[in-house]
Amino acid sequence: MNAKRIGKQTVRLNEGVRILSAASTVSKKEGEGPLGKYFDKIVEDSTFGEKSWELAESHFIQENMQLAVKKAGLKMNDIDYLLCGDLLNQCTASTFGIMNFQIPFFGLFGACSTMGESMSLGAMLIDGGYANHTLVGASSHFCGAEKQFRAPLALGNQRPPTASWTVTGDGSVVLGRKGNFPCITEITTGKIMDMGITDANNMGAAMAPAAVDVLLNHFQDTGRTPQDYDVIATGDLGEIGRSLVVDLMKKEGYTLDESYTDCGIEIFDKNKQDTHNGGSGCACSAVTFCGYYYPKLMSGAIGRMLFIPTGALLSPTSSQQGQSIPGIAHGVCIEGCGEKGVKQ
Repeated sequence: MNAKRIGKQTVRLNEGVRILSAASTVSKKEGEGPLGKYFDKIVEDSTFGEKSWELAESHFIQENMQLAVKKAGLKMNDIDYLLCGDLLNQCTASTFGIMNFQIPFFGLFGACSTMGESMSLGAMLIDGGYANHTLVGASSHFCGAEKQFRAPLALGNQRPPTASWTVTGDGSVVLGRKGNFPCITEITTGKIMDMGITDANNMGAAMAPAAVDVLLNHFQDTGRTPQDYDVIATGDLGEIGRSLVVDLMKKEGYTLDESYTDCGIEIFDKNKQDTHNGGSGCACSAVTFCGYYYPKLMSGAIGRMLFIPTGALLSPTSSQQGQSIPGIAHGVCIEGCGEKGVKQ
């Protein structure tokens, strides 16, 4: 089996890797949003019965990954590798969430792009012949992220209009080789892009250039245009970041139409839920894909999708020292099931 590199940043998988199942577990605010009916489980208490926000996030991960494996008709000992990550220092939410599974583990940090990173690497492991099944995912928690990256909630800091709302939850998928399931066909890995943004409350602007880099390279490598996709969904740029992507792509000669959206826009109603720029966090793109888009790929309502989770690569240390916020994005091309699915 030979995965095939096409162009500068894209690989085309030899036979494609199937997404056997997808699971999404979120908290109350996400459940009250426009996509609430699509999630597998809504936890009313964001502490999930735990003593800390961090332990709560681990609980989200544990339960949701177990659900993803169950929905695939598999058991944990059928999984060859587990790949996931979160926003906490040293990815501790993932560590304590999956520790008892005792599955070979790759801990990942791509900030809010982690779902794209985990899906990419999990698919490559299968396509390369190193695994039959991989379990991949990403998580975040609003309270834990605010405490680590901005300010503890107890301080009552006012959030500026550019700020986004970190999604609480976990999204996970099981990848495999065979079956009539949505298929990952191509992967476009992003580069670190830094446009000098230093405002930790304006993540959309910081990440937009990374999304543009992936879009441009994906189109150039594959020879396609935006119109070859039923859906193009970036990660958590929100309304500000999405508008920047549209403008920057237009300057490069590409028109993004109504098929282009952002998971940070889809997951919340910014007016009714006071989320300002929209949703963010590793779980933003993860639960939106698993809950909302995956069923549409399964039914054939979406024939071809370009999924591009985006991440802001900052830490409290770098941000407080005045350093800029680099961005990263990872693109995953997915073919849907049914007659509308576009075959290679």
